[in-house]
Amino acid sequence: MADSDAHSADLPECPSAQGGGLLPSELRAWMVLLAATGAVEQRLRAVVKERLDVSHDEFLVLCLLAEQPETGLRMTRIAELLGRPKTRLTYQIACLQHAGLVSRRSVCGDKRGIEVTLTEKARRLLAEASGGLADTVKEALAQFMGADQREAMCGLVPDLVEEPEGR
Repeated sequence: MADSDAHSADLPECPSAQGGGLLPSELRAWMVLLAATGAVEQRLRAVVKERLDVSHDEFLVLCLLAEQPETGLRMTRIAELLGRPKTRLTYQIACLQHAGLVSRRSVCGDKRGIEVTLTEKARRLLAEASGGLADTVKEALAQFMGADQREAMCGLVPDLVEEPEGR
């Protein structure tokens, strides 16, 4: 990470963050956010494949399910949250189930409803990999935006608080 920190100090500030162009500040901010998201996604793809042996889209499903402490999510809700067609999601869930990372069950009282939950194996893998994945995100952001911008972006998510070292 030292290399990326040294490199980020050499990078110029993102042009769209400087203002003075034709775009209003809200649109400039949105463009910075989109570019930062793209940078994070690009870096995560390889790391997720290497550490979890799943695709990026499958990883997004695992992340959604990881936020559900005991319960799972219905397939339709996962598709809505990810903006994916249900047919594509069905394939991804089947791959995750085959890998032993999720389980599926029918929703009581709804013949067509399917709920998906993480397995203990998936919870363990995510817990082991999450520190490295978080570092990947931090590195990608550091190469793209300055500290003030990263802080502002994190401020958009009210419950996002960094845990103190040693926890």
